[in-house]
Amino acid sequence: MTPDAPERTGLWLIGARGSVATTTITGRAALAAGLFPSTGLVTALPPFADAGLPALDSLVIGGHDTATTPLPKRAEQLVEGGVLPHGLPAAVAEELAAADAEIKQPGDHLADDIADFTRRNGLTRTVVVNVASVETDPSISTAYAAAAIEAGCPYVNFTPATGMRAPGLADRARAAGLPFAGRDGKTGQTLLRTALAPMFSQRALAVRSWSGANLLGGGDGATLADPVAAAAKNAGKARVLTDILGSTPEGTTHIDNVPALGDWKTAWDHVAFDGFLGTRMVLQTIWQGCDSALAAPLVLDLTRIVARAHAAGLSGELPGCAWFFKDPDAGPADLGAQHTELLALAESLRTRP
Repeated sequence: MTPDAPERTGLWLIGARGSVATTTITGRAALAAGLFPSTGLVTALPPFADAGLPALDSLVIGGHDTATTPLPKRAEQLVEGGVLPHGLPAAVAEELAAADAEIKQPGDHLADDIADFTRRNGLTRTVVVNVASVETDPSISTAYAAAAIEAGCPYVNFTPATGMRAPGLADRARAAGLPFAGRDGKTGQTLLRTALAPMFSQRALAVRSWSGANLLGGGDGATLADPVAAAAKNAGKARVLTDILGSTPEGTTHIDNVPALGDWKTAWDHVAFDGFLGTRMVLQTIWQGCDSALAAPLVLDLTRIVARAHAAGLSGELPGCAWFFKDPDAGPADLGAQHTELLALAESLRTRP
């Protein structure tokens, strides 16, 4: 990179040919080219305007994946599923091909792959983001988190996998001066819960039970059909209610795999609560959304924020990033308080060199 060339930032995606990653890569290219508005991108809002975040057109993308279907083909499959707009993969074909060429099969040299990607592309830094399907073997995500540290890269865990929470890894990241954030991106049911639960607490309404159901397809639907994987996911959903309400209400949450839904999901909640003089009442909600379209802008947001935090000399768990996660590394549980911390982080980044 020449002295006058603008800085470029790497985004290394774990699960780089999955639905979330493909939507992220396609969406970044579309936004950078001005083809679509920045709907859903939090870092495009005014609080981050002067925070020094890397521009979308400065991001260079690569990653690891065991899947071999090329990104252009994956993008066309998402068009067929109603996730991406018709014609968009063709419009950003060059960017999809460039990212696809940077995707490696995982092996014994994960850190070397990431470091080589950073070096070859003349990148100032690379942020590693795990967007792989839910796993039942914690050693996989732990290996990627360790590789990020070894390669000198900030790390984001957008999955419910163990990642940086394996013993010793967080301390190693702090010692290396690396910021990290996680875990399990908050895109649907839990997002709604963290917005609604404070309402009951603040209005002194007694929640008697809170039950939920999830219908989803795609890779996550298939993986979460495994009771062990589903238990890890549901634990985070239940924990936010306990943290916000101060006790754990009755009720359970379950996940059903419905392959016909593809990348779409439906979440239903049933809340039974007591009002004044013990009057019994019920709130029911239905959330229907496209998981990849909900997640992709948050992946871009986190990449930009964590990259800027690294440049500003921040390390360890990033305060303010709890807003993005079901089971955050640090910070409050309710959405309003999390948003206040996120705005404080934006202000902090604005004032740092």
